[in-house]
Amino acid sequence: MTQRKVRVRFAPSPTGALHIGGVRTALYNYLFARQHGGEFIFRIEDTDSNRFVPGAEEYILESFRWLGIPFDEGVSFGGDHGPYRQSERRDIYKKYVQELLDAGKAYIAFDTPEELEAKRQEIQNFQYDASTRGMMRNSLSLSADEVKRLLAEGRQYVVRFKIEPGEDVHVDDMIRGDVVINSSILDDKVLYKSADELPTYHLANIVDDHLMEVTHVIRGEEWLPSAPLHVLLYRAFGWADTMPKFAHLPLLLKPDGKGKLSKRDGDRLGFPVFPLEWHDPKTGEVSSGYRESGYLPEAVINFLALLGWNPGTDQEIMSLDELVELFDITKCSKAGAKFDYVKGLWFNREYILMKDNKELAPAFDKILRENGIEVPMERVEAVVGMMKMKKINFIKELWPLCDFFFIAPEAYDREDKFVRKNWTETAAADMAELAALLEGLDDFSVEGQKAAVDRWAEETGKKPWNPWRVALVGTGKGPDMYELSAFLGKEETLRRMRKAVEILK
Repeated sequence: MTQRKVRVRFAPSPTGALHIGGVRTALYNYLFARQHGGEFIFRIEDTDSNRFVPGAEEYILESFRWLGIPFDEGVSFGGDHGPYRQSERRDIYKKYVQELLDAGKAYIAFDTPEELEAKRQEIQNFQYDASTRGMMRNSLSLSADEVKRLLAEGRQYVVRFKIEPGEDVHVDDMIRGDVVINSSILDDKVLYKSADELPTYHLANIVDDHLMEVTHVIRGEEWLPSAPLHVLLYRAFGWADTMPKFAHLPLLLKPDGKGKLSKRDGDRLGFPVFPLEWHDPKTGEVSSGYRESGYLPEAVINFLALLGWNPGTDQEIMSLDELVELFDITKCSKAGAKFDYVKGLWFNREYILMKDNKELAPAFDKILRENGIEVPMERVEAVVGMMKMKKINFIKELWPLCDFFFIAPEAYDREDKFVRKNWTETAAADMAELAALLEGLDDFSVEGQKAAVDRWAEETGKKPWNPWRVALVGTGKGPDMYELSAFLGKEETLRRMRKAVEILK
């Protein structure tokens, strides 16, 4: 049989913000497609019109633009297999619903919500299946004339898939191997609803995956119970030869305790569970996002890739290209992956250290402007370069660590431990002497200062660096003193030193 080109899809519902678990699913699909020279499709599953949330689709697209995960075709990308929104494919689905009805593999059911609820009250653990469908109102239990009459009257109905009991259904899963589920535990799922003339998830996905030539379905573990139904649907349509391979990814679990990761866990422990900040149009609630919290997209990608998979080595830092090269879907864990948000902070710190100062500077420049500071970008870059080695997780943490680069100390806290320890009785005289030395320098670069000051310190036995830090910073933080002084320049350095001498004596 001819080898088909790998085609995978990510198909979210526009019902709200994109959960970080969905981002990981999309990432694994992308890595698999790129590794096999395949294509990555973006499809929107909006068959549940009652749950549609305005703005959600654009939010999802913007999330992937920020993360740097590109699609090859789909909603907003075009392609030869559209339309890619399920709500725009109504006529396509109707054709396939009728095909199942004509073949006797599906049937029409007229049961009202009230009738279904009454049956649930009457029968414990009620399931609409081969053992109960005969006592319900459907085209299998009613006469043909009665069915025609109800349809002519415009009665609302659903189309259910007719599942034959007693069959072991095999699902070939790339992560979990041969998964076997007996059809007797499956209910006759609703495939289509006349009320909105839209299919349910189960039918729409099968039809779309087939028509869009999807070869591999990589999705979350929560969809594993649906897999046998999807296998049976492929067979019912006669598409068994083109059935995609399945891979059901492990759940993302709470950082502590049991259960899957939820937004409440993020709110409780102080980390985002959405890629971007989300403003809920229905409730007005604002939820934090990785972008707005200060995470770098590369760090988020690297962090997520290792939640449920690893390359089998100790390597942790991997670019997107490296992930494509190393990724192996069959090596994904079967067990859920604890969401170690502290490790996410570590990844962000590592990527800040690796990133070029020019790339980091705009984010810090924005913070400076919010604090009323406007300086040339090269000076912003210089500060980032000096200070990013501090143990910061986010660029926004730089400001309280380095405000002294731009704002001179106005007062000196004598109760500050560093000031009290290092501004000794001789400090004022030493600083006056050092100021005179610096004033006479023609070369005020780091190297020029270091050569002169180190020589003076050696000749006099003085240790001026900590009192000098008090004078320029006001406390015990900051970079190397020569770097700081060179950045401030001779005039500002001397002004701060003389002010400290005047105030502290």
